[in-house]
Amino acid sequence: MRPAPEPRSLDEAFASAPNEAEALRAGVGWIATRSRADACDLFERQPSGGLLLRVSTAHSELEGRLQMARGVGVTGQALELARAVVVPSDLRNDPRYALPPGLREPDYLAAIGLPVANGGGSMGALLVRRLHKWVPTPGEVALLERSALEFALAWRVYRGAFDAGSHNDRLNVLTEVTDTLTGTPYLEEILQHLVNLTARRFNYVVVSLRLLDAPRQHLVLRAAYSTQRAYPKRPVIALGESIAGKVIQRGRLMVVQDVQTDAEFIGHDLAVEHGLRSMVCVPLKLYNRAVGVMSCYTAEVREFPRDELATLETIAKQAAVSIEHAKLQVRDTLMQEMHHRVKNNLQQVASLLRLQIRHSHYRSVEEALGDSLGRIEAIAAVHELLSREDLDLVSLRSVSETLVQHQQQSFLPPGKKVGFSVRGDDVFLNTTQATQVALVLNELIQNAVTHGFRTSDEGEVHVTIEDREGLVGVWVSNDGDPLPKPFDARTGRLGLQIVEGLSRALGGTFKLEERLGWTVSELTFLRTTGE
Repeated sequence: MRPAPEPRSLDEAFASAPNEAEALRAGVGWIATRSRADACDLFERQPSGGLLLRVSTAHSELEGRLQMARGVGVTGQALELARAVVVPSDLRNDPRYALPPGLREPDYLAAIGLPVANGGGSMGALLVRRLHKWVPTPGEVALLERSALEFALAWRVYRGAFDAGSHNDRLNVLTEVTDTLTGTPYLEEILQHLVNLTARRFNYVVVSLRLLDAPRQHLVLRAAYSTQRAYPKRPVIALGESIAGKVIQRGRLMVVQDVQTDAEFIGHDLAVEHGLRSMVCVPLKLYNRAVGVMSCYTAEVREFPRDELATLETIAKQAAVSIEHAKLQVRDTLMQEMHHRVKNNLQQVASLLRLQIRHSHYRSVEEALGDSLGRIEAIAAVHELLSREDLDLVSLRSVSETLVQHQQQSFLPPGKKVGFSVRGDDVFLNTTQATQVALVLNELIQNAVTHGFRTSDEGEVHVTIEDREGLVGVWVSNDGDPLPKPFDARTGRLGLQIVEGLSRALGGTFKLEERLGWTVSELTFLRTTGE
């Protein structure tokens, strides 16, 4: 009889198991193979905070019997610290290693403890051991931590699926959702597939998924499904003005029996127009912290059964973990490619400096260096924001606010009273486009300050951003000195030549003209999703 093939993934290992015990055994085997371990143990967290051995490739006779007190052993430390704990050699003499009295086993030299935790909290810990010295690289540790995160996700989904309906139906939910989450590495596609799946499975007319922008206290729309193409989507909503905001603050789901009449629901006219009635809003929680919400609407007033709500909570937990997983994958990719980006940006700086060398209009070395500094700061602003963002996208509004602040501090002449404002949509760009647009904005804001207020002592500079279904418009306007007559942007100073060149690189257009007493610079381009 031919043996069953090894599962190719944790999802396959769990989905094909007839019960939880076999699912965990298959999952531990997958972890052992992936880590090339000589032994692998799974400990489950108990209500007391201690650990109980559930699966062991070395000591199956102790499964369900061996208990560890809270914080004891390499696994206990990993669970307490919420990170990998590495013992590269001399394991038996390490004070963190706890070997039960009288237990005889091979002389394992190295071990790594891994917390098994996801958005629903800590579930336990894994202990992988080797007979030889093991000094893992940071990349290997990160891979093992991701494997433990995947294990926690598969375990929690398995339990959630079993709580949600009949055995066969639960396995179908598990398989379909896990296939959705693992079918693509791109977060935007994962979230869009997820709302489509949820709407299809429960016959919802609208499903939207928003992620929390904590610094701004906004919920940003990242994916939506609607049976009506014309359904309008508010890209950003404030926490304090919506049911979704209350769900974020409370950390638990809310049900609205009829959104057309509920006093707390905002948008009754829209609900009536599009036939929306009952709603359930579910938080996406990661480590007991809400990171987003999923809102589901029906076409009729109805109750949401308990098993339906449980399934939605399971899906929301998976979505939260997928966000974290996608962020880890993006960070790994960025680490590998960062030297390419730095090289490209340094080449861009070198090109800008060559352009400046060929122009002799600078009155002093300080003026030339000031221009160079501003352009380098524009590139740096993109990378600073990227290091703080959750994903490999940069907020154009944040870039604009950073550049405005820099211009106020560095280039506003003494005695000038100029007010600045950034308004409009928050558009997220990949780093290539964000860097190019940042350089354009830097030139336009600096031009508005230095040339718009050469003689005028006070006024305003506005930066306006608009996203019209992927066509992005950026305007920098000032009400200071008018443009000289005649004026041709194509024969302007170096800054405008840089703007013209970058506009073409973006595949967009640039205009500079007078409008109703304001000097208006306009850049339009198509937003792209690739690098």
